[in-house]
Amino acid sequence: MRLRNVKGAREQLAASPYVIQNPSEHKGKWNEVFQNNHPIHIEIGMGKGKFITTLAMENPDINFIGIEKFSSVLIRGVEKMEELKLPNLFFIRMDAEAILEIFEKEEVKKIYLNFSDPWPKERHAKRRLTSKEFFARYDQILAKDGVVQFKTDNRALFDFSLESIPLANWDAKEVTFDLHHSEFLEGNVMTEYEEKFVAEGKPICRLVAAR
Repeated sequence: MRLRNVKGAREQLAASPYVIQNPSEHKGKWNEVFQNNHPIHIEIGMGKGKFITTLAMENPDINFIGIEKFSSVLIRGVEKMEELKLPNLFFIRMDAEAILEIFEKEEVKKIYLNFSDPWPKERHAKRRLTSKEFFARYDQILAKDGVVQFKTDNRALFDFSLESIPLANWDAKEVTFDLHHSEFLEGNVMTEYEEKFVAEGKPICRLVAAR
């Protein structure tokens, strides 16, 4: 998908109090950023921020961090925050491959992956956020009882994920190939993409991975 460049986005992100500029400096000390010891949930590939913003509003006792590598997308989440000014939500502009530089061992309680880039070419399989290589990263930063929640409309990526998760010595639980007609729908928060796909009648796949 071609992203439209947003003029001045990088400058706005650099000036925003809601975007952490040097996140590696806070590794192991995110409780100081939030000024409390609440559990930390992160969304990797947060897009325009509807999902994580909604979660932050509904769960004031949880700290949220949204990660997005594209400035032109992240800026939309920042614009929402300028209105909402939520104390339990911050953003980071970065590539997810550097996640071990940002979080200490067992510092994160839950990871959300929503409608991630499928990287359809086989040579790019390691870049998929549900590859065994990424789960090895999650294994280090997640608490022992932490989980990864994954949603997608891409059946091929979902099937790949179901194969890669056991290879990383994780288990896939709460697996559904049609979330909106399943027992797992209660409490579901939709992303912008999810709203669009559901309106089109496309089934949404979802799983929770745990060790």
